[in-house]
Amino acid sequence: MEERTAGNLLIIGGNEDKHGECVILRKFIAMAGGREARIAVITTATESPREVGDEYRALFTGFGAESAGVLYISNRESANDRHQVTEIETCSGIFFTGGDQLRLTSILGGSGVDAAIRRSFRRGTVIAGTSAGASVMSDTMIVDGNSSDTPKKSMLSMAHGMGLLQEVVIDQHFAQRGRINRLLAAVAQNPHILGIGIDEDTALVVTPKRVLEVIGSQTVTVLDGKNIIDTNISDSNQYDPLALTNVLLHILPSGFGFDLKRRLPFAVERQN
Repeated sequence: MEERTAGNLLIIGGNEDKHGECVILRKFIAMAGGREARIAVITTATESPREVGDEYRALFTGFGAESAGVLYISNRESANDRHQVTEIETCSGIFFTGGDQLRLTSILGGSGVDAAIRRSFRRGTVIAGTSAGASVMSDTMIVDGNSSDTPKKSMLSMAHGMGLLQEVVIDQHFAQRGRINRLLAAVAQNPHILGIGIDEDTALVVTPKRVLEVIGSQTVTVLDGKNIIDTNISDSNQYDPLALTNVLLHILPSGFGFDLKRRLPFAVERQN
């Protein structure tokens, strides 16, 4: 696929460390410019925007960012407010909090803020998201799904994401909430799309060259269904168990990465 972006992404599986070494959040500030970082925190997804916004603002300024402002965008009117657009256009890092990913896309999609985010990304602004803020990064996102059941067509609700990272679908809180079955169901619907499951306190650093690097304390799971041989996804009923054979699975802790173009994992030290 033709390269369409110039920025970097930091995709966080949720529940990142905020009290210890804070490796992931400090990485975001470093990517956004360190002491020159100007951060915009978008709290649209959460039902507690003031509390969550204040927490991240304090963290980011405590890590040395030049500034950290919170954008309280709760409806379509505020998503088109010129002041909010200006805040996006002048920042070096954008951070999406957790909550409900459908709130993010339904409130921001097609708005002035949405357009400003995309322009900023193309100019090189770093975009990070945790939990729901991670799910929206891809073209197609998982909105809901029963993670405790056998893989079935009926277990998933999906919608369009922001499309900042193409040809993947992302799930978060992955190992902690046992979500491999619903990610398998997502991959079965389109084996060309890579399924990426990110554990809590774990993140993917994504470069414009579509190379991923894992950071944090847990792991990232990559499901590659391109070479699936047998599947009953198109023939089964909604509640029938899915058949899938020859799915390739990678488990990647910190120190490993994944090349999206080549669909290959690598050890970061050997890559360097």
